[in-house]
Amino acid sequence: MSPEIDPEMSPNSTPGSSPAAGPDTHPIVALTDADLDAMLKRAMWITLILGAVPALILWIASGWRNAAMMATGAAISAASILEWRRLIHLFNARMDRHKSPRGAVTVVTFFLLRLLIFAGAIYGSLKCFQGSVIALLCGLALAVVAIAWEALKLLRD
Repeated sequence: MSPEIDPEMSPNSTPGSSPAAGPDTHPIVALTDADLDAMLKRAMWITLILGAVPALILWIASGWRNAAMMATGAAISAASILEWRRLIHLFNARMDRHKSPRGAVTVVTFFLLRLLIFAGAIYGSLKCFQGSVIALLCGLALAVVAIAWEALKLLRD
């Protein structure tokens, strides 16, 4: 038996979708604020895990200095994702024409203040720990890796 063809269905629609919905939408287009928030939460946890495990391995393999550098980079990466979540929440509230959340100025101020704190943490870790710069850079890159991983998972769905 051949399946029935619905004359109201557009050529880009899939069976079971409503004609009013139009062509299939890409997952990134249908991304809601809640989906984005959940994706960034998962990326933060991935960053923390991917920072802790190699830091422990580095501690055993090459000493505490390199492990501390990796942990510092991973902590800055995770904190950066947390700050981006707050900023995205603020921007989404403004774009949706909702009243901006209380303390919008505080969020932006703390974002800028934390950039200075992160710069100080990087400088302090380089001076105090005297570990490998590569370990620090790997820790700092974990946020990019985690967000890219989550984005690829989203695109695959």
